[in-house]
Amino acid sequence: MEPAATCSSDTVWHPHAVTRVERERLNGHRGMVIWFTGLSGSGKSTLAQAVGQRLHEEGRRIYVLDGDNIRHGLCADLGFSDMDRQENIRRIGEVARLMVDAGLIVLTAFISPFTADRQRARNLISPGDFIEVYCDASLAVCEQRDVKGLYRKARAGLIREFTGISSPYEPPSNPEIAVPSGLESVGACVARVLAAVNPRIDPA
Repeated sequence: MEPAATCSSDTVWHPHAVTRVERERLNGHRGMVIWFTGLSGSGKSTLAQAVGQRLHEEGRRIYVLDGDNIRHGLCADLGFSDMDRQENIRRIGEVARLMVDAGLIVLTAFISPFTADRQRARNLISPGDFIEVYCDASLAVCEQRDVKGLYRKARAGLIREFTGISSPYEPPSNPEIAVPSGLESVGACVARVLAAVNPRIDPA
């Protein structure tokens, strides 16, 4: 793993004594990012957890980074302005980068509404090791689900800058995987993701 593009001139990059290749060899599989994106209620977290469980059962070393959980800790200081959303995804991208270097399969479940932010996260990861999964569910379906009651609050003006209502969502134009999570069952969507991911996991 190489250092980030920007850092203080007073810091010096220290190469690891154990390389990513050696860690992957020990794990028995490649490290990679499986990046789930979509509207609130589109099934990102559910799918990330279900795919992660299946990979774990297959003996893969995985970790799920979930949007709500991260905002309880690493990103607890951020709000939902465009600038804060960008910083949220920047931090997640850097954490995912470290986890991939550790040889893990990291599954991220974040709305990540802006194309440019998702591209910056992709740019941190080696080519071929970033798999974008678009959870394609219409706004109407997501509002119908509204598990957390967030859309009702947003429609009532109680939540500002809510993605899909008062803040935009930019769907991926060319994701590695697009799952019709608004139409198909969780099991069917998990099968789609695994069918695309499994051939990439084993070391070259």
